Amino acid sequence: MQRTSGGAGDGTATVDGVLLSIGAVLSRLRDEFPEVTISKIRFLEAEGLVEPQRTPSGYRKFGPGDVERLAYVLRAQRDHYLPLRVIREHLDALDRGEKVPLPRSGESRELLDASGGPQEPPELRIGREELLAATGAADAELEQWESYGLVEAGRDGGYDAETATIGRLIADLGRFGLEPRHLRAVKAAADRQAGLVEQVVAPLRRHRNPQTRLHAEATARELAALSVRLHAAMVESALRVRLR
Repeated sequence: MQRTSGGAGDGTATVDGVLLSIGAVLSRLRDEFPEVTISKIRFLEAEGLVEPQRTPSGYRKFGPGDVERLAYVLRAQRDHYLPLRVIREHLDALDRGEKVPLPRSGESRELLDASGGPQEPPELRIGREELLAATGAADAELEQWESYGLVEAGRDGGYDAETATIGRLIADLGRFGLEPRHLRAVKAAADRQAGLVEQVVAPLRRHRNPQTRLHAEATARELAALSVRLHAAMVESALRVRLR
């Protein structure tokens, strides 16, 4: 499986002599993957799993290798519940000409335990001192972040690993004069986005099949990534209008 869409002559891949638009790719994939969408294809591109060519006007053009890669990714997710990180490793190995054995259909050896239930990776926790060291914040600053609900300690007094990233971003914004009280709206928007994602995946999480529940986690991560990209695009668009 080749990452590049190279063909004879000029290195341009074709299907029946013509490169495919994203809409045409969607039509070809939907026979096997009825749930696939244009947003899904764009997401997989953003994750570096497929690299279509671009016309001078910026339109995506997909060759047969691109379509094959997309089908491989969608099949690995649907049949084997593999995370994108593992699928990317498989694609890299295939590009090197290596054979990559997949788990049997419906079985992901890395993600299922002996009883058939999904294995939840242990949550990485950090202590208060570790968080202060990671963010460069003073204890009083952390208390202020907590008072505005921007970060929150768990029952054990520790924080999840993502809190360090949040803290560093809060500190960076603070250098531009944005105080924690200014960021409450950002936190509220994040909570609303998380609630929207939760609504979408809730039926999957309640499913009796452990693999379906596992698929809910992958779906939630994908939806979160798409919502973050949408938010960033909307902020940039709004700024362009306001700064004209």
